[in-house]
Amino acid sequence: MAELFNPLTLRGITFRNRIFVSPMCQYSAAEGMPNDWHFVHLGSRAVGGAGLVMVEATAVSPEGRISPQDTGLWSDAHIEAYRRIAEFVRQRGAAPGIQLAHAGRKGSTRVPWKGGGQLQSSEEPWQTVAPSAIPFGPNYPMPKALTEEQIKEIVNQFRASAVRAVRAGFDVVEIHMAHGYLVHEFLSPISNRREDRYGGDFENRTRFPLRVAEAVREEWPKRLPVFVRMSATDWVEGGWDIEESVRFSSLLRERGVDLIDCSSGGISPTIQIPIAPGYQVPFAERIRKEANIATGAVGLISEPQQAEQIIASGQADAVFLARAMLRDPYWALHAAQALSVEVRWPDQYLRAVN
Repeated sequence: MAELFNPLTLRGITFRNRIFVSPMCQYSAAEGMPNDWHFVHLGSRAVGGAGLVMVEATAVSPEGRISPQDTGLWSDAHIEAYRRIAEFVRQRGAAPGIQLAHAGRKGSTRVPWKGGGQLQSSEEPWQTVAPSAIPFGPNYPMPKALTEEQIKEIVNQFRASAVRAVRAGFDVVEIHMAHGYLVHEFLSPISNRREDRYGGDFENRTRFPLRVAEAVREEWPKRLPVFVRMSATDWVEGGWDIEESVRFSSLLRERGVDLIDCSSGGISPTIQIPIAPGYQVPFAERIRKEANIATGAVGLISEPQQAEQIIASGQADAVFLARAMLRDPYWALHAAQALSVEVRWPDQYLRAVN
């Protein structure tokens, strides 16, 4: 048996393999509501053999969206639409997960295929927020610095969305603390210039992220795992770095987080990232070993043998696939064939096995 296809157990959930579908924004919702596109997109990856299927970055408030077309979980009205997706994913043998997020200063923008950038006045933009009044880039809106009361309110929005995610039937919740969105904005000195207890040194910059983690963990059932997606480095001197990520991961573990989903970058549009196959895997390996917590590797992982090596060598406990899954929803089934592993195909597809 290839290590990639050995089951992984975290708390009370056993994933059938170590192949996880990354949360990937589809920019296809209306008023935060997932629809048939999301059902088919996510359901097909469960049919395709993945161990975990994660819903995209799901906003905890309307103002927490990246674009008007983002999914959300800020009201009870959203629950039933997600329940349908979670139930189908579980029926097909995968664990259903959802990522909770707040876009912060990277919100109120157009969808990528319409050029991105800030919404114009005719497109119903909203006021973005951030730790400090520093825009992400020249074509992004100017955010307002959050007050302490507003920070507490956002913590409660994460808490309330976690409660709704439980009611919707998800097995895993992931907190988005990466890619330059709000929680990451607090962590990074590049975007956090506050002079109160939420800015400055490591303890202050991690205060809000840790409160979010505590709130979600308090509401999430003890038998179910909590993940955190983290940018392990900003890739720039003076920014958030891997040493801080290791230290922060230990604090998250102490608060009941079960796995760190190790990504990087996103805090500035001008930073050059040395992108190459598996370029973020060393972050997952180091956090796993030094913070003593399970990790997921992500970033240009596309070949079965590459994924197998990551797991077999102990660099990570799981691999998160994004682009590879967009290209091939059945990547896991095809990887099993490539690695000579026998797995159960859906009965409806058995005629295609050989």
